[in-house]
Amino acid sequence: MRSLRAILLLLSLGITAPAAAQAEPMDFAEKLDIGISTDEISITSDFRGADLTIFGAIDGFDGNFLAQGRYNIVVALEGPKENTTVRKKERVFGIWINTRSMTFEAVPESYSLSSTRDIDSIAAPGDMGNMGIGVSHMPLTPIGFIGDGSNLSEFRNAFRRLRETTGVYQRDPGGVQFISSALFKASVRLPADVPNGVHVVRAYLFRDGVFVAAKALPLRVVKTGLEQAITTAAHESPFLYGMAAVLLAVITGWLASIVFRRD
Repeated sequence: MRSLRAILLLLSLGITAPAAAQAEPMDFAEKLDIGISTDEISITSDFRGADLTIFGAIDGFDGNFLAQGRYNIVVALEGPKENTTVRKKERVFGIWINTRSMTFEAVPESYSLSSTRDIDSIAAPGDMGNMGIGVSHMPLTPIGFIGDGSNLSEFRNAFRRLRETTGVYQRDPGGVQFISSALFKASVRLPADVPNGVHVVRAYLFRDGVFVAAKALPLRVVKTGLEQAITTAAHESPFLYGMAAVLLAVITGWLASIVFRRD
């Protein structure tokens, strides 16, 4: 009886072992490496925006997959995250006023995306949404009371539209190109009003529509010169900064009255 039980136990293990193995996450041989020429960008008063080039390589790639174009790369430059409020204006008694608003939690102040092709043709939109890749799939979580949520989509769409219209959110299908074998380069745009702080460069590798690997690097953006001095004074000494601003306005007005005075 004991021998029979042992045999049945072994048979049950032999049947269930393959199913358990299939449940394990897929382990890909490919790895992703990226690099940027600098880890800090200085912003001056005449800054009008710039293109940042990221170079990368696929380690452990399959030559046949590469030749068949079955690898795709997505590169995103995400700015510092802050809570952002979107307001809706309506005409009330002939005056346009803010009537409703919604605040989204921890959204990037800037976002630039490049890819080998349109991201919705690289992988399923649901997968892109789960990873939060792309402006359309960016998670926008509201804060506070939102009622029945019927206007949530309206505010989310308005947020994305405003960010893309002002140029702080950008996308470039085809902005990632393979330059030799498994080496690639990507160009992402820094807008003219790029925010200060730590930005993150994220690269994603897909094979046949399946996510394979990712890599991230930090990028610091800082103001320099007079702009940095003014920003520092405004944050560290707000009272003195305010007094200086008032004094400057008084002196400017006095000088203007002298220059344009009529005798």
